[in-house]
Amino acid sequence: MPKVLIPTPLRPYAGNQESVVVEAGTVGELLEQLANRHEELRKHLFTPEGRLRSFVNVYVNDEDIRHLDREKTAVRPEDTISIVPSIAGGAPIAAGTDAPPEALSQEEILRYSRHLLIPEVGAEGQLKLKRAKVLLVGAGGLGSPVGLYLAAAGVGRMGIVDFDVVDASNLQRQVIHGTSDLGRKKLDSAAETLRDINPHVQVDRFETALTSENALQILRDYDLVVDGTDNFPTRYLVNDACVLLRKPNVYGSIFRFEGQATVFAYPGGPCYRCLYPEPPPPGLVPSCAEGGVLGVLPGLVGLIQATETVKLILGVGQPLVGRLLLYDALGMHFRELKIRRDAECPVCGERPTIRELIDYHQFCGVTPAGSAAEEAAGPDIDVLQLKAKLDRGERFLLLDVREPHEHQLCRLPGSVLIPMREVPKRLEELDRNQEIVVYCRSGARSAKIAQLLRASGFPVVRNLTGGILAWSDKVDPSVPKY
Repeated sequence: MPKVLIPTPLRPYAGNQESVVVEAGTVGELLEQLANRHEELRKHLFTPEGRLRSFVNVYVNDEDIRHLDREKTAVRPEDTISIVPSIAGGAPIAAGTDAPPEALSQEEILRYSRHLLIPEVGAEGQLKLKRAKVLLVGAGGLGSPVGLYLAAAGVGRMGIVDFDVVDASNLQRQVIHGTSDLGRKKLDSAAETLRDINPHVQVDRFETALTSENALQILRDYDLVVDGTDNFPTRYLVNDACVLLRKPNVYGSIFRFEGQATVFAYPGGPCYRCLYPEPPPPGLVPSCAEGGVLGVLPGLVGLIQATETVKLILGVGQPLVGRLLLYDALGMHFRELKIRRDAECPVCGERPTIRELIDYHQFCGVTPAGSAAEEAAGPDIDVLQLKAKLDRGERFLLLDVREPHEHQLCRLPGSVLIPMREVPKRLEELDRNQEIVVYCRSGARSAKIAQLLRASGFPVVRNLTGGILAWSDKVDPSVPKY
């Protein structure tokens, strides 16, 4: 019988199985039987109208069958079916001259000698690297190995877009930062590390969130972009900006033990929207902060991105254009799937309808933190207010919507655990006449559940802003942060 590979983000809804066998004659029949067998999986695969969701791709062996009629596309007993859902992270310093260098210095010849011995690189290739301008969007898990190895390789100018500070939870995977950098701006830490690796590299720092207002201006000066983001609005923003500016987008994504890499927006090749025309609904796909990531995984995926970047600069080899590379760390294997450019793509297709950057938070259904829409969603409560309520002995339900393994690490006193994905089917366990305070790690998941409860008729629901991390910071430092 055909074997269906279940990706990590969907395994909780399919009995935590890596693969299942399904007796079916067509792809449509197979998916329907899979959804019947695992009912929670249905909403992740199909819209309420029964249409396959646009952020889910299905491959038979290595062939994308999205453009075919799945009800008529036959599957054989020896076939392998892959379900591939989308998975979800200022002012520049003074710029140097853009004049191309005429030759390498003696110090550079020694530094890059192992490159110079490779016929496909040589002095001409090393000069290409020195002239190259690469923008890193994010100095986190993926941006760290990319930045380290591009600097070591001799990329002459790198821009970094990031507005975060180094936190202890970053150090498990963001190897460009160290313990002594805790509390520092990631831009400062990353720039210092890169200059120490290679003083010949110019580092441009952009201490800002990438937005529709500034993206084109920031990206315009660079030859290509490396996407190291961790959220869907910025992924679509980077993609659309790269397509509009005709800049290659070296893409990578990570989740738990799995990673993806490819090159989007290359001339004639597909873009991110060709693979995922629409984002998943908010909360359906957990971020790394919510779902976790193996610390070494971004190192490997980031090195693939760095390798593709160097190949594109040198003009050698076969880039990952039209090919999606999948990596499974647990199984220690790579798989490659084809991606076709969609002629109907709204940004890179034959008749594009997106000719300027849009509101990507609205497109992804995400409410930006601190926005009027977020404030209108309902009253929140901060950790000091919650502490006062507990001290007064007030009666209310303190609902923890994290995962069981998180609850074991630390919890707030008197809280009840119902993991986020289980809340919709366990509403009858909650008292509609009782005030509910919802919390998670940082406040993001609990905000979504608070909104769900209000929409389900619960009259008094409050989200704990900052989550248990804020409780550790402001109320009880003995509660471990993770």
